[in-house]
Amino acid sequence: MSTINIKNENIVHLAESYYRAMLDKDFDSMGSYLHDNVHFIGPLAEMRGKESVVLAAKNLSKILTEINIRSKFLSGNQVMLVYDFLFSTLNLNLRSAGLLDFTNGKISKIELFYDGRPFEKKKDEIFIQNK
Repeated sequence: MSTINIKNENIVHLAESYYRAMLDKDFDSMGSYLHDNVHFIGPLAEMRGKESVVLAAKNLSKILTEINIRSKFLSGNQVMLVYDFLFSTLNLNLRSAGLLDFTNGKISKIELFYDGRPFEKKKDEIFIQNK
């Protein structure tokens, strides 16, 4: 029988709140969940730093319609979310998973798993690097 650490269970709520803030275009709140040196890894880009991740989310939110979290798992300091990103203008339901690592209550790593082919043409618009 496994024991759930209540402190760690709170990070599931933090992970969900991060995505809710993204959908609500509340980028200040969204950034508050991120570690300053957050490491983002996805099929189309890899980046470090809160500013870069928030900028990518701002660009993505221009076409993002809905986020439906279908399942969530907790293991130690990691949360795995399985979700659908809905893009009505692209007529696309992007089935995805995100593995989020937490350090001191902040998201320190985000690793996304999805088929990136529908975004190849928009890649440079979404993942603009801070200069």
